[in-house]
Amino acid sequence: MGGETPSIAVCPGCVGLSDTVVEPDMKDAQIALSLPTIHCQGCISAVERGLNAHPGVRNARVNLTLKRAMIEAEPGLGAGDLIPVLEGLGFEAHELDSGALSVTGTDKAGRELLMRLAVAGFAMMNVMLLSVSVWAGATDATRDLFHWISAAIAIPAIGFSAQPFFRNAWAALSVRRLNMDVPITLAIVLALITSLWETSLSGEHAYFDAALALTFFLLAGRYLDFRTRAIARSAASELAALEVPRAIRVRDAEEQEVAVAELAIGDLVLVRPGGRMPVDGEIVTGCSELDRSLLTGETLPLFAEPGLAVSAGEVNLTGPLTIRATAVGQDTSLHRMADLVAIAESGRSRYTSLADRAARLYAPGVHILSAFSFLGWLVWTGDMRVALNIAAAVLIITCPCALGLAVPAVTTAASGRLFRRGMLIKHATALERLAEVDTVVFDKTGTLTVGVPELTNMDGFSPDELSIARALAQGSSHPLAVSLGKALNVEMAEVSEIKEKPGFGIEGLCLGVRVRLGRASWVGAEQGEETATWLRVGDEVAKAFYFSDALRPGASEVVEALKQAGKKVLLLSGDTKGAVGAMAVRLGIEDWQAGALPEDKVARIAALAGQGHKVLMVGDGLNDTGALTSAHVSISPASALDAARVASDIVLLGQDLAPIADACDIAVRATLRIRENFSIATVYNLIAVPLAVAGLATPLIAALAMSASSITVSLNALRLR
Repeated sequence: MGGETPSIAVCPGCVGLSDTVVEPDMKDAQIALSLPTIHCQGCISAVERGLNAHPGVRNARVNLTLKRAMIEAEPGLGAGDLIPVLEGLGFEAHELDSGALSVTGTDKAGRELLMRLAVAGFAMMNVMLLSVSVWAGATDATRDLFHWISAAIAIPAIGFSAQPFFRNAWAALSVRRLNMDVPITLAIVLALITSLWETSLSGEHAYFDAALALTFFLLAGRYLDFRTRAIARSAASELAALEVPRAIRVRDAEEQEVAVAELAIGDLVLVRPGGRMPVDGEIVTGCSELDRSLLTGETLPLFAEPGLAVSAGEVNLTGPLTIRATAVGQDTSLHRMADLVAIAESGRSRYTSLADRAARLYAPGVHILSAFSFLGWLVWTGDMRVALNIAAAVLIITCPCALGLAVPAVTTAASGRLFRRGMLIKHATALERLAEVDTVVFDKTGTLTVGVPELTNMDGFSPDELSIARALAQGSSHPLAVSLGKALNVEMAEVSEIKEKPGFGIEGLCLGVRVRLGRASWVGAEQGEETATWLRVGDEVAKAFYFSDALRPGASEVVEALKQAGKKVLLLSGDTKGAVGAMAVRLGIEDWQAGALPEDKVARIAALAGQGHKVLMVGDGLNDTGALTSAHVSISPASALDAARVASDIVLLGQDLAPIADACDIAVRATLRIRENFSIATVYNLIAVPLAVAGLATPLIAALAMSASSITVSLNALRLR
């Protein structure tokens, strides 16, 4: 009764970070393994040492942040040879399709931003030193020399550092729209042009320092924004990677390992115990049990016998099965689930952030004001040089420095506070969307519960029966048997000839008496609604060990807190009606649905959204990925499957669910701080703009005003702490 348990533990501290996967040499066999339980440098060393010591392995590299091992091996060596090696070292491992995994450049993007920030900061400090001398009274040739040196530093530094703003501005203008980077780019470029013109004419004022300060502060905002969220890899590609890359095809009574892409409808496929179904199909021969918890949320393994329909991604627990393929490749249920996720991801991208909404109002207003200032001074003085200087001053002093910091400063402060409470913010706009939530949808298995069966009774069993049960349970890796073995703290009886009957249970001989532990029908009992495994000793009446799915810490508290806050709470689960109904009553959730397929969850969330509700989805399984991406905002536990964590906006690092209610409250307060920051920026502009339009904004005033507004916005954001 072997296989995988419904819950997969991962390292909380590493969730959401990124690293670049180095693909192995194509000349060797390429093996990709998911390692959900690694959590430290010691794990990396142990895994790499164990793999590299295995015959046929040329090189093994472990990526801690992606929890993945990439292995170069001699042709003929497969994942099936290496997974037992890792299990022997105490690490859970699953095969991934390396061809379906996307390589990400998130770390490269972060390093690039940091490098541009460093260059802008270094150049700004040097130009400021020169500007201090000018402000202190340097004149004539000395002033001109300092201006030319400043130009030599500022122009190449800005040309390198401000590229993110230039690229984004051009991308917006090329599709005839405005974003925050358009006025930023215009202010920087116009400041450089007017400064060069002034320097060539021995003018008194140059804005090289202000242009660099603007670039530096805005890059700081971009980097803060980048650091607040984890890698946003595509959940659809993660789902695709879970598809089994190879399968055992049975043809003319011969077994042959082939790529899944070579399978056709009607082929017979052998799935050994512990393996995932590579295709949708129907069981032809064999009896076993299937773990569907990650796909459907069902806690109890399903009895598998000839005639039963199976889906790609389900785990065969106990006995070998031969299935006839009815759907392959893109037609499988797992692939359709990936399509659901991809569609939902594209829908979420249409959300407009507060910063973008502010930019829609801010950008045209600044441009119109600058243009009117230029025209007004040109008409008034007839001097193009004066008019251009004042237009540049208006753009610089009304620079969106405070606006550029308004959101990242708050999200960084809020993310830090939530991280200390055990939550990791992944998406840039997650807090803004979380603040709008009025409806919360929970999955059951692995989300409200820990996903591991817990023994609830030992009454009515004699000491001898308990010792026999423990001895039988030790001979199986079935989830119920494992839980029973851990719960029974008794000495094991001497049971001989222990053997497992796939799909039914385990039996043996104790003092010459046949003893069985397993399915109700197999031991002569009648199965009820509750999750149970049955013990029968000889001809005696079978007795049941009952199990329940233990609640996560804080489950009751978070449901009550959300209801107290006026939010509607729903429970959607793929589990049975009895299990879901009992859980709903236990937690006081009135609106619940059992037997929900992945598309049912997506449809229910879409229906709620159509009624004007903003939905928070909390889930952990493959069957939740579509719902997680289609919801207004989503949360998954760190113990969730990789695809579910990738699809979510926020990761819950610990076991306790209570921080979810706190996160909703902090999100509301963070959004309030963001709006306050926009108000501060507006007040600042109301004061500074008349100075600029009146021609009183010298480079010194512009630099001081920019710094003051940025510091004020940052200090206001820190109030969240």
